[in-house]
Amino acid sequence: MIRAVIDTNVFVSSFFGGNPRKIIDLWKNGEITLCLSRPIVEEYVAVLQRLGLQDARELEELLALFARGFHCLFAAQPPALQIVADDPDDNKFIECAVALKSPCIISGDNHLRSIGSYMEIRIVSPREFLEMMAKGK
Repeated sequence: MIRAVIDTNVFVSSFFGGNPRKIIDLWKNGEITLCLSRPIVEEYVAVLQRLGLQDARELEELLALFARGFHCLFAAQPPALQIVADDPDDNKFIECAVALKSPCIISGDNHLRSIGSYMEIRIVSPREFLEMMAKGK
C-alpha cells in the first residue's frame, strides 16, 4: 500500500467530486495509506469549517477515521523544514512526507507543485497520482 500526503486543497476538493474524490476513495478502500500530522489535520478541519461543513456527516465520518487510525500514519514529531519559501505554511506537507517516508505529496498548490520533488518525494497533481496508481507505481 502506497503512502501519500494529501494537501488541503485536494482533501477539501474531494467533497465536491472529481479526481480528489477518487483519491479519498482509494484511501477509504485501503489502497493508499494517508500520512498525517497534527498541523495537517488542524488545517483540514479549519478549512472545512470555514466552508460551513462543520456539521456535515461526511466531515464527522472522516474525523472518526483519523481518530481510529484508519489506513493512516501520524507523524508525531516531523522535522522542521524551510523548503517552500513562497508559502512557508506548505512546509508541513513536506515535513510529514519526510517523517513518514511517503514517496509522494498530492497537491494542486502551485507553491508546492513548483518544487517538483524533494528528497525523492514527488509532488504530483491528483491526475498524475491516479495515473501512477493505474500503472502500479
